[in-house]
Amino acid sequence: MGASSPPRTIAARWSTFDCYGTLIDWNLGIRRELERLFGVDAAPRLLEHYHVLEPEIESEPFHTYREVLNLALERLAQEEGIQLPEGEAGALAASLPEWPPFPEVPPALAELRERGWQLAILSNTDRDLIAASQRQLAVPFDLAIVAEDVRSYKPAHGHWERFFEATTADRERHAHVAASLFHDIAPGRELGLHTVWINRLGEKADPEPDRELPDLAQLPDVLDELVPA
Repeated sequence: MGASSPPRTIAARWSTFDCYGTLIDWNLGIRRELERLFGVDAAPRLLEHYHVLEPEIESEPFHTYREVLNLALERLAQEEGIQLPEGEAGALAASLPEWPPFPEVPPALAELRERGWQLAILSNTDRDLIAASQRQLAVPFDLAIVAEDVRSYKPAHGHWERFFEATTADRERHAHVAASLFHDIAPGRELGLHTVWINRLGEKADPEPDRELPDLAQLPDVLDELVPA
């Protein structure tokens, strides 16, 4: 009889995640600080303006995310013609370690680990800040890659390039999960990846992801459909 063939090794399944807005409720965290600094009534308008300023700063020559937060808050006050209280330029960065996860996120991540998925975070942040947020999530990740590591911000492709270099993951057995069309879904599509859009704000998909969900509650089943075990 001939020698039997060695058993086929099935590549690991990887799910990568954006963090802020996808896993961590950054709108809540930022809005609370804007309310504290400038008042409850002004906070919704200021939050909308903040989300215009942050990607503009991230497109400049590289700043750490802590610097991005500080600069965005300072520019927000300047452009709105309001007074940033003395000594509060670092308020957002100081508050970030306390920004909470969305309620369904920890159990969904735990279920993915139970089903054998390997998990990674690809985030526009700094190493120390993502460590604080991972403590809030309370579910272990196999890898975290941040802007500080690759010296660029999504939607640039640096996070994904570093991820595939570090893991040698099979692209067909990988999916990226995120709430931002601009930062994550569009570059994911450019790279030919499976994408799952977490549409928490009732937006219109452009570009279209592979799957769309309102939150992470059904994510384990959806990922299992995209990449069967």
